[in-house]
Amino acid sequence: MYVVTRVIYFCYGHRLLHYQGKCRYLHGHNGKVEIELSSKALDRRGMVRDFNEIKQSIQSWIDAHLDHKMILCKHDPALPLLRKLKEPLFAIEENPTAENLAKLIYEETKRRGFPVTSVTLWETDHSFATYQPSK
Repeated sequence: MYVVTRVIYFCYGHRLLHYQGKCRYLHGHNGKVEIELSSKALDRRGMVRDFNEIKQSIQSWIDAHLDHKMILCKHDPALPLLRKLKEPLFAIEENPTAENLAKLIYEETKRRGFPVTSVTLWETDHSFATYQPSK
């Protein structure tokens, strides 16, 4: 099995609903996402996938939709006010935990046709979550 990983950095804000710790407040992170692709065989170029293809497709999606956005659950009561203020937002179905953001990026990578096996989102230098589907 061949495995390649592309690392992408982005900044985002969020807050967690139904949570009693500090993350219940609006706050930001300098995030790092590791996108792992794998294949049993290499393409005619000798690659799982060109790193530049990942950058052009997935990094551009992250830059457009997540970077410097406040990522909130679509049920967050702060959404109407932030929308009224024209703040940059990205609303998701679930609570915007590191786990759910890793899954979101995994699903977008898969949707774009990449042979993704896992996505790891580093929320801080010490804390990360990985999503990989059950086999």
